[in-house]
Amino acid sequence: MGMTRRTFLMELARSKGFRVESELSDSVTHIVAENNSYLEVLDWLRGQAVGDSSRFELLDISWLTACMEAGRPVDSEMKYRLMEQADRYPTSNTPESEVPLFTASKVSQYSCQRKTTLNNCNKKFTDAFEIMAENYEFKENEILCLEFLRAASVLKCLPFPVTRMKDIQGLPCMGDQVRDVIEEIIEDGESSRAKDVLNDERYKSFKQFTSVFGVGVKTSEKWFRMGLRTLEEVKADKTLKLSKMQRAGFLYYEDLVSFVSKAEADAVSLIVKNTVCTFLPDALVTITGGFRRGKKIGHDIDFLITNPGPREDDELLHKVVDLWKKQGLLLYCDIIESTFVKEQIPSREVDAMDHFQKCFAILKLYTPSIDNSSYNTSKKCNMAEVKDWKAIRVDLVITPFEQYAYAFLGWTGSRQFGRDLRRYATHERKMMLDNHALYDKRKVIHMRKIPKQRNELHPCCVLMLHILWDEN
Repeated sequence: MGMTRRTFLMELARSKGFRVESELSDSVTHIVAENNSYLEVLDWLRGQAVGDSSRFELLDISWLTACMEAGRPVDSEMKYRLMEQADRYPTSNTPESEVPLFTASKVSQYSCQRKTTLNNCNKKFTDAFEIMAENYEFKENEILCLEFLRAASVLKCLPFPVTRMKDIQGLPCMGDQVRDVIEEIIEDGESSRAKDVLNDERYKSFKQFTSVFGVGVKTSEKWFRMGLRTLEEVKADKTLKLSKMQRAGFLYYEDLVSFVSKAEADAVSLIVKNTVCTFLPDALVTITGGFRRGKKIGHDIDFLITNPGPREDDELLHKVVDLWKKQGLLLYCDIIESTFVKEQIPSREVDAMDHFQKCFAILKLYTPSIDNSSYNTSKKCNMAEVKDWKAIRVDLVITPFEQYAYAFLGWTGSRQFGRDLRRYATHERKMMLDNHALYDKRKVIHMRKIPKQRNELHPCCVLMLHILWDEN
């Protein structure tokens, strides 16, 4: 596990009265690991010159969290132990008699409790699920949309490719429709249902319409009912009244539908940080979203901005935007003022937006100079007409420092992660979580501020201890 998480868990366990050693010694009886296999822990012990490893209990991190929840050491049952067979997963060439039972019962129905890396072993299934989910979203069928999204999220966490129906036995979120699609892909190599969706006229039109910045399902439905089928037909219809956001979406369409690279995200991050710190030197500017999770490409870039110091500036976003206008970097901007009202939160809506002040912008990112040698000198090219910049979607969110940790969690996780995190808090922990705070409904406590003293950590961390989140 990471050093920060390791230190945090050690301090929390010690505050609960547990004896935790920083280094291996004769007094150690239990070794706890997270995201490490049985063999990896054995290799580590050999590196520590340990001859007999059998004197240790080799346990998963879930044992430690169970102990802290109980307030005492719990029995090191089989479900907590690291087992050698856990390192073996079925493949298409593995005889069924040799395939160890995958502990599907340990896979949580909540994505916030599953380790999901960027290595997706079941892309052919999850791609089909996401096509189905998107189609149901276009039809505003939330139940079936969520069914396929949750199934895709579960398969993404599996450390092996699904090759037989037995591989998904016992897994959560595997409804009848999902199982039908999986079975067909296993047998035929593709899903006829997903193929039919891709060829559906309505789906293809909605896919085009919603690719425009500022166009959602409602507008797509309106245009489709008007008989429009393509973006060319939309642009040719002079009777349509487009919003400012939609006009910007069409104007910079080619740039906005192309992927944003990690290098471009880093360049924009430098611009945002330099601009913000011009007005608020102590500000903390953090990139969130997919790039924070380790992705190499994305469609936009999200930033959280907070100030850990005593000074705050309610006009910060407006100052930043005004400076970008003067510098010629701002192509579009829409500032949403804060709607935070203490008496009206927490929201009971699982997909509720937060109430922070935020700015949805399009920035002009200048690209490196074009190498003239790459052009055919026999063709005259007016370099003044060469576009040397790219339009990039940027979201800025201003959060009070005491709410920063919750906002950071909400804006960094995927949409499904955030939805499941709030469901888990409500249904399993009897709490309510949003991007502003964690609310304990049993104690009527609003844990909005992050306490600084170690002995005050437990109330705010009782939910987070049950989260294994590693999308990078």
